[in-house]
Amino acid sequence: MFVEFDWLGAVTESPILMVLLACSVFTLGFALERLIYFRKRTGDADATLVDALQSVRRGEIAEAVAYCKSNHHPMGAVAAATIRGYQSAPAETEEVMQVALSQQKLLLERNTGLLGTMAAIAPLIGLLGTVWGIMRAFHAMSAAGAASPSVVAAGVAEALVTTAAGLVIAVPAVMLYNHFNRRMNTMLTVAENHTRSLCVALREHDAGAAAEVAEVIRAAGAAGKAVARDVAVAVGS
Repeated sequence: MFVEFDWLGAVTESPILMVLLACSVFTLGFALERLIYFRKRTGDADATLVDALQSVRRGEIAEAVAYCKSNHHPMGAVAAATIRGYQSAPAETEEVMQVALSQQKLLLERNTGLLGTMAAIAPLIGLLGTVWGIMRAFHAMSAAGAASPSVVAAGVAEALVTTAAGLVIAVPAVMLYNHFNRRMNTMLTVAENHTRSLCVALREHDAGAAAEVAEVIRAAGAAGKAVARDVAVAVGS
């Protein structure tokens, strides 16, 4: 049946099949765009974290930001923005990080929702085409008079083509939609966890620097007291 079926004629004569063909083209385009985009955003977030942590512990904050910005993974953009925010307003670091994560989420989920929409509506459009085709088949048979079961079966089979076409579009669209959502969530989780590790290192570095300053002040105070005592002894003698 499928070998003898006139697919080109069915597409040109059926508006529903033409709509499904357009849906398949859009689905393929969205999927390819997302595949290329996620491939570009792939980077070694763990290696960048190690390099940035070493720079922070040495006090080379600008170098840590440069390491983060050089990575195309979402972690790079989030960490760089958070480090800069920590330098300008440490109390607002959490808000800066959440804003950066939201910006990356918008970039990662672009066109993904359209894949989900195609996965949802393609079977419904196919079902609409089937109902419409069956109605047309029975109307044609009633107009022509009595028809054999083989003629009825042929008309119903032709009408079911739209349902099959809708499912052919929906199944890969659902798989791709779930795949991209999983990758997006994984990338954002890695970005948040690595950025929080950098924030901890920044606080530890600042605490260590503050402790060193306090020690210098205490040492200077003790030295000043010793000098004053020596001067007093010299004057008294």
